[in-house]
Formats: sequence, C-alpha cells, structure tokens
Amino acid sequence: MSKEKARMWLETPGMPEELKDMLQHMTEEEISDSFYRDLAFGTGGLRGVLGPGTNRMNVYTVHAATMGLGQYILSASDTPSCAISYDSRIHSKDFAELTAATLAGLGIRVYLYPALMPTPMLSFAVRYYHCTAGVMITASHNPAKFNGYKVYGADGCQITLEVAEEILSLIEKQPILVDALPVLPPYLESGMVSYIGEDTIEAYYACIEKLKVAPTEEKLKVVYSPLNGTGNVPVREMLRRMGNVDVTVVKEQELPDGHFPTCPYPNPEIREAMQLAMDLTVATGADFCFATDPDCDRMGAGVRVGEQVQLISGNDMGVLLLDYLCRHGKMDTDLPRVVVKTIVTTEMAVPLCRKYGVELRNVLTGFKFIGEQIGMLEKAGQKDRYLFGFEESYGYLSGTDVRDKDAVNAAVLLCEMAANLKREGKTMLDQLEALRAEFGYYGQRLLTFAYEGEKGAATMQEIMNNLRRSPEAWGDPALNGCQVTDYLHDDTGLPRSDVLSMTLPDGRKFIVRPSGTEPKLKAYLFASGEDTAAANVRLDALEASVRKLCEA
Repeated sequence: MSKEKARMWLETPGMPEELKDMLQHMTEEEISDSFYRDLAFGTGGLRGVLGPGTNRMNVYTVHAATMGLGQYILSASDTPSCAISYDSRIHSKDFAELTAATLAGLGIRVYLYPALMPTPMLSFAVRYYHCTAGVMITASHNPAKFNGYKVYGADGCQITLEVAEEILSLIEKQPILVDALPVLPPYLESGMVSYIGEDTIEAYYACIEKLKVAPTEEKLKVVYSPLNGTGNVPVREMLRRMGNVDVTVVKEQELPDGHFPTCPYPNPEIREAMQLAMDLTVATGADFCFATDPDCDRMGAGVRVGEQVQLISGNDMGVLLLDYLCRHGKMDTDLPRVVVKTIVTTEMAVPLCRKYGVELRNVLTGFKFIGEQIGMLEKAGQKDRYLFGFEESYGYLSGTDVRDKDAVNAAVLLCEMAANLKREGKTMLDQLEALRAEFGYYGQRLLTFAYEGEKGAATMQEIMNNLRRSPEAWGDPALNGCQVTDYLHDDTGLPRSDVLSMTLPDGRKFIVRPSGTEPKLKAYLFASGEDTAAANVRLDALEASVRKLCEA
C-alpha cells in the first residue's frame, strides 16, 4: 500500500523536484514510515519530519490541513480572518505563504507577518486583529528535520481538543494530492492578504514594556543566543529599551538558520544548545547568559560563577520569577492574585504562593490551559488578578495580551529581576538558595523515552496500559502502595487526558504521559528533602524504578 501511494506521489503533476528526488532515493522502510498514516493533527496542530508522504510535513499535507482549517474558520465566523507567522525553519516561509494563499482562496481575510516572528507575537496578532484563528509555522525546539503547524483560536490560545477534533474531521475530507497549489501574489494584490505592519509590532512591544514591575538603572552585562531563531530582533530591541543591559550576542547563533548548525537540538533546556553562550559568558565576564528557542516562546539561562556557568532549570527559573513578581508586583487587589502552573511543574510554588496569599491553580500540561485560565478570569471581569503562569519546560508569561508562553516577556523580566538582585549584592543563584533555605529543596527530573514510527506508537500505548494496572502488578516492590490518578478516566476536575500520576507513600511522585508533539514518552519525577543531596538520593531510587517501567 505504501509503495502504491509513493508511486501516485511521483506521478502527480507539479510535484516539487525536492520531494521527487527524496522519494526516488528512499528505502522501503522510509517509504513505509512516510505513508503508513496521515500526519497526526491535534491540539498542537501538525508536527513532523520534512519530506514526501502523508506522514510528513510538506506542501501537500500543509495545504490539506489549511483547507480543513479554512472550512472550520468559515463555519465559526461571519467575518472570517486568520493571522499567520513563521519561524526560521526549513520551508517555514513557504508553508506560511501557502497557508495564506489557501485561506484567501476560500474567502478568508489573512494578516501575514512579512518576516519571521515569534510564536507569542502570533498569539498577540490574533487578538489585536480580532481574528477567528491563527497559524504559526514552527516545530518549536525540535531538530532541524522537523517542521510544524500550530493552530490558535480567537482567544489567542492554542486550540482545544474539541476544536482540534472538528478541524481534523474536515481535514480528513480533503484530498492530499492536488494538481496545482495556490500562490500568494494574486491575494496580496487583491487585498485578501495583508502584511502585518510596524504598528502591530510596536503595540506588542508596548505591552511588554508595561509588564515591568521594578525597573532599575543597575548595569547588567549579559550574553544572549537566539539559537538561529526568531528572538534576535524583538528580544534585543526590548533589552535596548531597558537602557541598563549590555548585550553580547552569540554570533554563530545570531542569524536565522533552519539547519541549526551549532545546536542539533535548538532547545535551551539542553546544555549542548547553551554551550556557546556559556563559553562566551566566561570569556566576556558577563553576569549571566540566556537563550530563546527558534520560535522564541521558551527561555533558558545560566549564571556565571567564576570560570563556570551554572544553568538554572525551568522549575527553578519559574520559582525565581514568581518570587520576584510576588515581592515587587501589585498585590493589594480586592481578590488574591492568581498564579497558574501545570501539574508537572514544581510543587515549590505551593508554599511560596501561600506565603504571599496568592491563589495557585494547577492545569494539564500545555500552555493553552494556562491561557484558558486567563480567559476565565477575563470573562469574570477579573483579568487583573492574573500574576504569572509557568511550566517546567521553560515557558513563562506575566501578561494577558498574549495567551501563550512568551520568551520576549520572560527575557525582560529575567533581566529586570537580575538587575534588582545585583543592586542588592546578590545573584539569581543566591536568591534560589535563600528560597530553598526557607521552603526546602524540591527536586525534579524529566526522563524521556523515544519510540519512533508505527512500532513505537504501539509500544508507548502498551506501556501506558501496563501502568493502568494495579501497582502490585508492575513487578517492582519499591512502588507498592502507589496511589494512581488517571487523568483519562478519573474525575480530576480537569479535561480528560492520557496522563497518569503516581504518588508513593513517602511523598515521592512521578507523572507519565505520551508527548503531544514528539514520538516520546515523558516521565516527570518529584522528590523533596532538606537539601539537594537528600532529594537527589530519593530521586535516584525513583528513577531506577521508573526506567524499568518505561523502557521497552
């Protein structure tokens, strides 16, 4: 069946030469993986490896997805419109322009950024233009062989499961192969597609400006890497406007480059991606370094300690930013300020929020659920109660004009916090240790287990099915007595999701879920202790048990 599909693709008129060439040089296994299914569409939209085939990101799968999305947009609004942005990845601009032309051909008004822009600026544009939907062409922090297609609703959040299922049902009715794909120029000339102007970009910058809580003139020297992505212009512009931040940029990672030549995994969570920034921090004597991922919605940082740089985890950075906002932000509201985090994010937020009288809300993994909480507050006339949202995977948001994680916002907040601490004679690491002395050490680890292709998907499902059995059936006495919460079947008060949370009698916890964007199983481990060593001993034992459960 896969061979027959591949032959049909080769015979399709107008098939791009790049895709033809790839098809002609594929092995049987590669052909099978490229055609055994349609590329999955869910709340994260599409994400996959670039190449020919129904299970790949290419002009045909993007066109079919856009036709389905377009049908949904037309049914959802009497004045249908869509905002579009894209990152630095291979074919991102091509896919964005194809998406714009396809939607315009259906009679949908389109607002397209004229150059690559971050994911948060797409979320902002959706709300700024009161669009029915938005599309961001990005695969976030995945390796260079990936690209993706994120879909946003009118609220500026990524779409819900219900909307994703409705769009998917419409996509499934579309033919994948078409003789001719639409092109952009006629729709620019007719006015159905407009380029987003500087006024919108400036409006976004103004919203970031107003999120400052305690500006200071204390001088900072920092190193920044955009990891060859979209953050270079907006992040540097906002730091320039701060006036007290001397920025040195990692030259090798400054300009857009979808091949990511110096960081195969362009993810600030990974030490390898941060290495050039760390080296430059030591060489220049900078206070700290930070990096943003290719679509500039995640931010990671490290502090110089002599001739070394100590990286700060997403959980610890979230706690530091939360503490900073609680200490310096406006807290004298009629109702308590609200902080939102995901269920896999550090529990250190619990005692910290309790100290400052802040309401803490837990949501499922995915920043769209944090964005939804902002929407709920807005509908209740309480938007000003929102203080901060964060997740362990380096996503932060302190404003309400964007409804997704925002690394431009996070970079400004990071530098403002660090400058205030420096004025007090402290570093971020000093402040982190002070918080640990007050609240205890909350350790956490993320384990990932990769399962590629059709067999991998079946293996992940088999592991999740095994975990849904009684803990005594797992075959590990160390895990006996686990209390299991099944977010797919139990009444948790949150949307149903393929997530399992296991709490041991001694308080340690682990959460397991399949990734929504990658062929991976993710396991989040939690343990606390009086110090780092004590927590790590407890985490080591837990990791050994979880690896036995999740490794095929």
